[in-house]
Amino acid sequence: MIQGTASDVGKSVICTALCRILARKGIRVTPFKSQNMSNNSYVTINNEEIGRAQGIQAEAAKVEATVFMNPILLKPTNDRQAEVVHLGKRVQTLSGKGYRDTFYETGIKTIHSSLQKLEQEYEFIVIEGAGSPVEMNLNDRELVNMKVAEMANVPVILVADIDRGGVFASLVGTMQLLEPHDRSRVIGVVINKFRGDPSLFERGIEWIEEYLNVPVLAVLPYMNDIRIEAEDSLALAHYKNKEKNDQPSLDIAVIDLPYVSNHTDLEPFLVEEDVSLRFVSIGEKFGKPDAVILPGTKSTIDALTWMNDTNLTYEVQRYIEDGGTIVGICGGYQLLGETIIDEAGSDTGVKGKKSKGLGLLALETKFKDLKTTVRSSGNLLYPSNLHNSAIKGYEIHLGQTRLLDNTITSFMKLNGRDEGVYAQEGHIIGTYLHHLFFHDEWRNRWLNRLRVKRGLASKPTLSYMSKQENAYDELADAVIKKWDCDQLLELIDKWERQKDD
Repeated sequence: MIQGTASDVGKSVICTALCRILARKGIRVTPFKSQNMSNNSYVTINNEEIGRAQGIQAEAAKVEATVFMNPILLKPTNDRQAEVVHLGKRVQTLSGKGYRDTFYETGIKTIHSSLQKLEQEYEFIVIEGAGSPVEMNLNDRELVNMKVAEMANVPVILVADIDRGGVFASLVGTMQLLEPHDRSRVIGVVINKFRGDPSLFERGIEWIEEYLNVPVLAVLPYMNDIRIEAEDSLALAHYKNKEKNDQPSLDIAVIDLPYVSNHTDLEPFLVEEDVSLRFVSIGEKFGKPDAVILPGTKSTIDALTWMNDTNLTYEVQRYIEDGGTIVGICGGYQLLGETIIDEAGSDTGVKGKKSKGLGLLALETKFKDLKTTVRSSGNLLYPSNLHNSAIKGYEIHLGQTRLLDNTITSFMKLNGRDEGVYAQEGHIIGTYLHHLFFHDEWRNRWLNRLRVKRGLASKPTLSYMSKQENAYDELADAVIKKWDCDQLLELIDKWERQKDD
């Protein structure tokens, strides 16, 4: 099991690397995270919803993702509540206290049965923890760290992020706060995100090993060029740093909606050298972008209220009136319309709540109880030079959107039905399909149109998908250079023998 001294120390990426390393050794390996809190999700082949990180780790392990790899997914809708996805299906929205009070026993049973299922099918399970194992106010009913290590009866590797500073204090503090029986499970430490000359940390390694009496298994470098999709919104800085000032570049303004979901839709722009992503959270910073992206959000009506309060509604409407270009995906698509009605109370918790959208398209969205979770494939209808080009992705949404004007053009055919909107010669596009920008040729046509308008030269198509397919091996290679994984397997075997004795 991989645990960390804090959130965003690199647990997910390390688990992904281990999945690919073990898979390359011919070991049938699976990822597991008992409870994930993230608005980035993944749709399994059975159209069930799990945390995106476990879907990516399954790909790295070269196995098909299932709900047993992440049986509980919590999707925050505001600071106090989250939608509970249990074994791939949405069940209810609960407050943090309500979840702890009413769901704990169900969670324990589900985690136990999921581990049993995976143990029957796989030789090796790479288990990921969450946050820190020493959140003392929560540990009496936690479902994701040492409780899971105890249930699975596995050793633990503790990961610390040296880039954020305080690595010695975080390691020592974590180890000291662990209960003795939990501390005995820790078989080693990994120092992650190291920059500079590793020889300068040799004394640090000695100190950690002497003080904690556990080995430092690896010092992994800061890997900012590995294209592994981020687990949750804590990694948004990864995208927000994609701003270029040293060359002419396209300025794409991403509206920084509250509780953004599946922001990994933006990943392909990271390989486009002349594209700058600029996250905008207030009208005064809107500027004059070449294009605007409205990403997904877990709370569409609340996001609309936020846009009104920050003056971004006015700025976006004015921008489109002046001939601007905008793409709305999932919740962003819903925002483009005239009316949003929370018919079932599944978006805001208030049945029948009605809000006025941005009014850029003649659309109406109604929120229902039934959630659409599906892998989708089909063909583009527009632009004409890509007519019938194959496209695929996934949909995860509660709202159902209908066109109020029969002259509006559908954007694509998905699973045999019309989907999305292509309006004003492509200046306005709305779709429920996540991974739209992963379609290399479509993304290139869209960007080249912006380049020509800006007076920049068109560029050839970059194959993001081929780069993504190589990313798992690149990550595994980078980790193997610094971590003797054969030694890791020996450590685990030793621990297993001692456990049996």
